[in-house]
Amino acid sequence: MKKIRKAVIPVAGLGTRFLPATKAIPKEMLTIVDRPTIQYIVEEVVASGIEEVILITSAGKSAIENHFDYDFQLDTVLKEKNKARLREELNNISNLIDVVSVRQKEPLGLGHAIWMARNVVGDEPFLVLLGDDLVRSRVPCCKQMIKLYNRVGEAIVAIQRVPRDQTYQYGIVEGEETDIDNTYRVKRMVEKPAPGTSDSDMAIIGRYLLMPEIFDLLGRTTPGYGGEIQLTDALLALSKKRGMYAYEFEGRRYDAGDKLGYLKAIVDFALDHPALGEPFREHLEQICNGCSPADR
Repeated sequence: MKKIRKAVIPVAGLGTRFLPATKAIPKEMLTIVDRPTIQYIVEEVVASGIEEVILITSAGKSAIENHFDYDFQLDTVLKEKNKARLREELNNISNLIDVVSVRQKEPLGLGHAIWMARNVVGDEPFLVLLGDDLVRSRVPCCKQMIKLYNRVGEAIVAIQRVPRDQTYQYGIVEGEETDIDNTYRVKRMVEKPAPGTSDSDMAIIGRYLLMPEIFDLLGRTTPGYGGEIQLTDALLALSKKRGMYAYEFEGRRYDAGDKLGYLKAIVDFALDHPALGEPFREHLEQICNGCSPADR
């Protein structure tokens, strides 16, 4: 089996769920405590042993590329002001990992965005991480998936259980249990199923480990739900061609592209912050103590 060396992160979306905040700044650059969301995503990739990140971008996303680039002027100013610790932190960001950018010129869906990476990824398996899906876990979610891949040698989608009345918001997997913990062999997939059309509560989240055959399948996939090229359609075709597994990862997932999910992520990360965690916890307790019983 070929080693997983590359990760594709689609960041071309407009972030309409966060308007007007995202009118002038990419949603992936909205901060969780003291770092932009995209940095947490890239740090997970680095902690999982990945060597190269491929950003699928669009117009107005240069701030993301700049964040991972070296800024000579800023570095010089920090050096002159003896801001050694901050200077080291920023330089570490620019040296995190090799980053390649590919422009998605038309908003034709997630499947199309991933297809745009075909020439950079080449003929090898790779990871896909959505730029607004955060996972907090002891072992990075991608690392968990790579460990499973080394055992099964096939494509993997990360899943979480969701309430059945919310399945219409996700790509849903129907599968059968295997002898590997938290792992299912994929039998069927459907993108945002209508109520009552699937009995499964296994929802695909923003982590995928894919085989290079997906590019050919995406290239032949016709527009589906929402008039876009749906990744789920190509995944189903791939699962029939060579098999696929669904993995119920260990950890907590936050949809940081959703306002409520974003706020939940901030609270979780803030409570765990080495400098801010305790005073923030005290602040929350003060707020809750000041609420009326009906508001708690």
